[in-house]
Amino acid sequence: MSDLLYANKNKIGVTYGGRSYTYKDVKDALSVGIVFLPVVNPDGVNYDQTTNTCWRKNRNPADVVAGNPNTYGVDLNRNFDFLWDFPKKFHPSIAAASTNPASQAYRGRSAFSEPETKNVKWVMDTFQRVRWYLDIHSYTGTVLYGWGSDENQSRDKDQNFANPKYDGKRGPVPDLPDAKYGEYVSNQDWIDRLFVGTRAANAADSATGRHYEVQQAVYLYPTSGASDDYASSREKASGGKLNKVYGYTIEFGFGNEAASCAFYPTAEQYKLNMLETNSAFFEFLLAAKETGLGGSAGC
Repeated sequence: MSDLLYANKNKIGVTYGGRSYTYKDVKDALSVGIVFLPVVNPDGVNYDQTTNTCWRKNRNPADVVAGNPNTYGVDLNRNFDFLWDFPKKFHPSIAAASTNPASQAYRGRSAFSEPETKNVKWVMDTFQRVRWYLDIHSYTGTVLYGWGSDENQSRDKDQNFANPKYDGKRGPVPDLPDAKYGEYVSNQDWIDRLFVGTRAANAADSATGRHYEVQQAVYLYPTSGASDDYASSREKASGGKLNKVYGYTIEFGFGNEAASCAFYPTAEQYKLNMLETNSAFFEFLLAAKETGLGGSAGC
C-alpha cells in the first residue's frame, strides 16, 4: 500500500526484483478501489512477537484449561460462517477444523464468536462493492482459490455448501464411495478464479525466481470456517442479495524450515517474501481489474 501511494504521489513506477510496474500500472491498480486490513489478529500477533512461540490463534481465554497454555485462543480462519459445523457438514473422515481448545485449528464456540472475525464481516457488510478478497497467510509458496470444502465441479448445481442433502459427504479428495460430492462453481467463475490466481503466482515467481504453486484450496487440505470461502459464499448464502466475491489466500514464506520456527524467516528470506508478495498483490489488482469488477469495484 505504501509503495502504491508513494509511486502515485511521485508519478513513478515500482520494481520488485525482476518484476517492474509502470506509473500507468500504479494508476490502474489504485483505480480498482482497495479496502486494507493490516492485521486481523493483533493480540495473537503481539503474543507471538513477544514470546517467539510460533503462535497461530487469537488470545481468547474463554475456554482455557488450567495448566494448559495451548487452550488459549481460537483459530480465526476456522471461525467464519462457512460450513462451520464441520462434524455435521463434512465426511466423518475429515477433520476440517477442531473442537478441542488445545488445537491450533480450534474453531471456537460458534461461527463469528470472535471479535476479529466479526471485524472482517463488518468490513464486507460495510464496503458492499468489494468483489475480490485476498487473505494473507504463511508459510508455503502457494496461491489458493476456492473452494476449500471439496473438489470443484460445474456439472451439478444441487451439490453446494448450502444444501443439507449433502451433509456428511464433503471433504474427501478423491471421493470415497460413501461421499460422492463436489462443490459447485460455474465454468466462468472457475476460469476467472484460476486466471487471477495464476497471474498473481507468476508475478511472485518473476520477482525472485522461486516458484509459487496455484491450486484449489482443498488440495492443501479441506477446511471449514475459512475466510476466503466465507467471502465467496456470501452471494449464494444471501439468495443473491449480496455481491459476488472471489476469495483467495496467498501462502508465502516457504524455505524457512531451518529457522527455529518455520513461520519465522531469516533476513534474506524476509526480503524474498516481500518482493514476491508485493509483486503478487500488484498483479492481483491488475488481473482483477482486467477480469471484471461487475460494476461493483473493490478488492
